[in-house]
Amino acid sequence: MSSRDEVLESARNTLTIEADAIIALRDRIDDSFYRAVEMISGCSGRLVITGMGKSGLICQKVTSTMASTGTPSFFLHPAEGIHGDLGMLMKGDVVIAVSNSGETEEIVRILPVIKRMGLQLISMSGNPESTLARAGDVSLDVSVTQEACPLGLAPTASTTVTLAMGDALAVALLEKKKFRAEDFALFHPGGALGKRLLLRVEDLMHQEQEVPLVSQQTTVKEALFEITDKKLGITGVIDPSQGLIGVFTDGDLRRCLEDNVESLELSIVEVMSHHPKRVLRHNLAAKAVKLMEEFSVTSLFVFEQENDTTPVGIVHLHDLLKAGVV
Repeated sequence: MSSRDEVLESARNTLTIEADAIIALRDRIDDSFYRAVEMISGCSGRLVITGMGKSGLICQKVTSTMASTGTPSFFLHPAEGIHGDLGMLMKGDVVIAVSNSGETEEIVRILPVIKRMGLQLISMSGNPESTLARAGDVSLDVSVTQEACPLGLAPTASTTVTLAMGDALAVALLEKKKFRAEDFALFHPGGALGKRLLLRVEDLMHQEQEVPLVSQQTTVKEALFEITDKKLGITGVIDPSQGLIGVFTDGDLRRCLEDNVESLELSIVEVMSHHPKRVLRHNLAAKAVKLMEEFSVTSLFVFEQENDTTPVGIVHLHDLLKAGVV
């Protein structure tokens, strides 16, 4: 049985080999890579990614990444392909075929069909002289000097490098298409990620009679009633034109009472905080979270436009927590 030190050293060696393999890949990001990106971005059909075995599993992950970042993609199992699934292919598609050896039987057997259909082929192989590499309109070299597996048999560094190359393509395409967070959100409506990217401040804010507001003539005592009634721990202070000029929180109240128990009779403008933190109603709720973290506050008054002075709502940290944005 291996000792503790041997186990840890083996793990570290695996990570070193795979990290070095990815770093070596940087020197192969050249004109071939650029042509592959141009080929995919100019595609009038879909991106079809195919691979067998461990390469196939990597292809499925790359397919998923491509699809979620704006490049319509699907995975074609090459063994199923030669038994009818090649019917999924259509004019205008671009195919990425992956095989470390470049000689995988199922991959080699579908190459003539891809060519006969006139589809553009991007090959990803660890053998630049292989059948697959030579067949590609563009060939991407994903070779490694050694696998992390001490037997040199289990795909380890080679699959890691292939995945990294796929991610590099996906990110390059994302940036080329100027893919935005809002676009990403459309493909991720479920779970916490979807909520962070889809929900906007206006979806969660309190508005109309739920917004805690007092006039600048209000006393601290009267402001306390508003804070208690609206249950948000804060009230805004507005001028005669309904413009927000300050805020007063339950924390401010505690500090007032610590200084002077008679402060309940003070005018709210004497103790309020100036320059209230604000957010726009069309902003993503995730931006509201970021602003709250940046300014160490739990509420933000909401405005229609950047230069508006009259708030249309208020959003509280608890609203963001309940919605799953945080």
